[in-house]
Amino acid sequence: MRILLVEDELDMASWLVRALTQSGFVADHAPDARTAEAFMDGTEYDAIVLDLQLPDKHGMSVLADMRDADNRTPVLILTAQGALQDRVRGLNLGADDFLTKPFEVAELEARLAALVRRSRGRQHPRMQCASLSYDGESHAFSLRGTLLPLTPREQAALTALLMRTGAPVSKSNLFGKVFTNDSTAGPDAIEVVLHRLRRKLEGSDVRIVTVRGLGYMLESTGDAVVDADVSNAR
Repeated sequence: MRILLVEDELDMASWLVRALTQSGFVADHAPDARTAEAFMDGTEYDAIVLDLQLPDKHGMSVLADMRDADNRTPVLILTAQGALQDRVRGLNLGADDFLTKPFEVAELEARLAALVRRSRGRQHPRMQCASLSYDGESHAFSLRGTLLPLTPREQAALTALLMRTGAPVSKSNLFGKVFTNDSTAGPDAIEVVLHRLRRKLEGSDVRIVTVRGLGYMLESTGDAVVDADVSNAR
């Protein structure tokens, strides 16, 4: 589970990142809104922990900008004791939960896990691109009605691509989905996974294309290639 912690108090942030990591989370830390927005542009998170008092932008503005950009990542806001107005405003802007300072890490972890469960429960259990389909209940892919055997990394990559069929997924985003718990994987390791996936999709009506400068995209071979910078290089 990948979490973005947006918190300007460095001692507190260091403590939280260390505690979350020890509990099995992958936690990125942004000390200000600008860094947080850069992280969100390049990485897809399972949840975001957002402090309101940031040095360059109020946390409510960060939340509002996220929702305006149709970023539906679950957001847990850290609030001061008795900050009822913050809670009301946050709910109106699309916050998913609140946690009042000071708090116990165990409660934060439980709330994050609950947020992610609810978010995943809202996702459609079935996805499809041409003859490639995914059953969210069995977590299985099939191609032309036949079960498609995939390794866990191949499955993670194909799921991320299928969720954004017809739109590029950045290399860093895809890498984060596939190698979340592997600190030894090099930046080009994702190419090996995609090469194997392309081999398994050969001869079908679905392909993975490289969109130069943007990342990778899953599309039906009946779809038009978006521009001259799209290639199907293996």
